[in-house]
Amino acid sequence: MLGKLKPVEPTYDAGFGVYVHWPFCQAKCPYCDFNSHVRHVKVNQQLYIDAFQREMKHMAELAPNRVVNTIFLGGGTPSLMDPATVAAVLDGIAGNWQVAPDVEVTLEANPTSVEAERFKGYRLAGVNRISMGIQALNNTDLKALGRTHSVDEAMQAVATAASIFDRYSFDLIYARPNQTVESWSAELHMAIERAAEHLSLYQLTIEDETPFKKLYTAGKLILPDEETSRQLYDITQEICEKHNLPSYEISNYARKGSECRHNMVYWRYGEYAGVGPGAHGRLVTQKGRAAFAIEKNPEKWLEYVAQDGHGIVEEEQLSLEAQGDEFLLMGLRLVEGIDPKRFTALSGRRLDDERITDLVNERLVEITSEGRIRVTLTGFPVLDAVVADLAA
Repeated sequence: MLGKLKPVEPTYDAGFGVYVHWPFCQAKCPYCDFNSHVRHVKVNQQLYIDAFQREMKHMAELAPNRVVNTIFLGGGTPSLMDPATVAAVLDGIAGNWQVAPDVEVTLEANPTSVEAERFKGYRLAGVNRISMGIQALNNTDLKALGRTHSVDEAMQAVATAASIFDRYSFDLIYARPNQTVESWSAELHMAIERAAEHLSLYQLTIEDETPFKKLYTAGKLILPDEETSRQLYDITQEICEKHNLPSYEISNYARKGSECRHNMVYWRYGEYAGVGPGAHGRLVTQKGRAAFAIEKNPEKWLEYVAQDGHGIVEEEQLSLEAQGDEFLLMGLRLVEGIDPKRFTALSGRRLDDERITDLVNERLVEITSEGRIRVTLTGFPVLDAVVADLAA
């Protein structure tokens, strides 16, 4: 069905990125299970600058001679960093790897007026793309989600970003309690009017060990039923497509050429160095492709870096099977789909033609004219099942 497979370099250049994790937030959102921490004393940012730079040096020793295509400052709330701290972090990256002239440098920000005031400083430091966590465009839901900004404040932050950066994006969460298709449609139209090139639109999920999980288990948090959730997903696709912001990944929408290049490194199974508390990385070392996990607790991480030059607490050499599974899990999130020849190069085996045929007949996947396998709009809501079926 897929024709004769030709050899493909398993680590062909899907890009090299550096992810830096700033682990602190002003408050912990009740739905969030990211590695974020609230500290009631002022954080000594110089300590973290020094530790970031030491850990970068170690990562560069593991993955030398790379050209950095993308940098992403995530968290936590990276917009709590001083612009001088951001500049020092970017200088540290440039001191350990070659940085591409057109590097994409994204910083995640909360849309509060205080943090928006720093946007000019971030731009001068080298940031050229801002990603704002707005999450809702009505004040009742913002409060329920634990956000500290209002809709007006968020929209002012978007306007500030637009005046400083050529590229910016913001996130919204949908399938929230009591949300209707009509109310979400109105909110989405409002977002699109203010989005220059990119939106991230996530369905609310209940994560373990969060306050929302406790409320949901106790029956005090009621989410839209399966039928309504599917309607919300479908209307999201329809409205964004109509306004020239088609989906390029299951939760991300952009004008052509405006995709988040850093996240594309993940989804295309490129290499990335993870730096900072709780960061993860995938690097091709002399031993082969490896997965790295960094100590989550900020203070322990500082101790480990001071002692060892890094905070790595887990390092796993990925088997061929694991590489194939990760490649499917990440790549099938993309509307462009995957190249089955690269799956074979990574995993050492071919995908099962019979399983592919069954999924095509069920209209869950399709084969493009270039021979790529991609998930259909029908298949995306059951993506995990599709991936599991192909990986079996």
